Amino acid sequence: MTDLDRGLRSYDRPEILYRLFFPRRDVAPDSESPRAFNRFVEVAEGVSICCRCYPARPDGPNILYFHGNGEVAADYDHVAPVYAERGLNLFVADYRGYGGSGGRPTCTAMIKDAHPVFRDFMEYIGKNGLTGSPFVMGRSLGSAPAIELAYHYQAEFEGLIVESGFARAANQVARLGVEHLFDDEDPVGFGNDLKIADVKIPTLIIHGEWDQIIPASEGKTLYELSGAAGKSSLFIPRAGHNDIMMLGLKAYMDAVQAFTRRA
Repeated sequence: MTDLDRGLRSYDRPEILYRLFFPRRDVAPDSESPRAFNRFVEVAEGVSICCRCYPARPDGPNILYFHGNGEVAADYDHVAPVYAERGLNLFVADYRGYGGSGGRPTCTAMIKDAHPVFRDFMEYIGKNGLTGSPFVMGRSLGSAPAIELAYHYQAEFEGLIVESGFARAANQVARLGVEHLFDDEDPVGFGNDLKIADVKIPTLIIHGEWDQIIPASEGKTLYELSGAAGKSSLFIPRAGHNDIMMLGLKAYMDAVQAFTRRA
């Protein structure tokens, strides 16, 4: 067992899980406005993950997106049109217990499930004539599975985008108020800081300067630790954790569009 595996298992304690995950059940039907449909990816016997797909154009960049906590894939019916206007295809993955997905969320499951979700994403774009480059993106909690996939599949992705992501496990443990569980060890947790140092593909870090849930210092740490030669960042003034697109929509989407074009 690796240190990263042990880090995940150390997070799978009831005292952490109920503070970390806020699952919500909600699944939307297939739709034409916005153009959206669901795919269900089996990740374990009797357990499938709901992924909501928003294809915009066949030659547009393809973004596999892991959403934030308390969100579900169907919420992105309101966001995907903004991506579509820029010619970006968006594929949003839920987690166990979220949206239309089965099971219950754990840290280990969220990270392990990202791999079959990635394989299904690549299979779908390959079989359906989507010729644009693949990217992986994660917001907040979703930064963990996004960095996990970028770490393992650098030959397949053209770039990594992290929005409002976290870096060091020790800081996350402090925010959760569970420092007492790690008195005798240095927590590894999801290992975002360890993994991103080995991610060499182009990387874009986006964060709100006034984020009070995951401070902007975490985004700056991810940027500094990133092993990518081609890395860039956008810190949006006066933006917090959940209003970052509202307060900085143009700058946010300009950065994402420019990044996917460069890569």
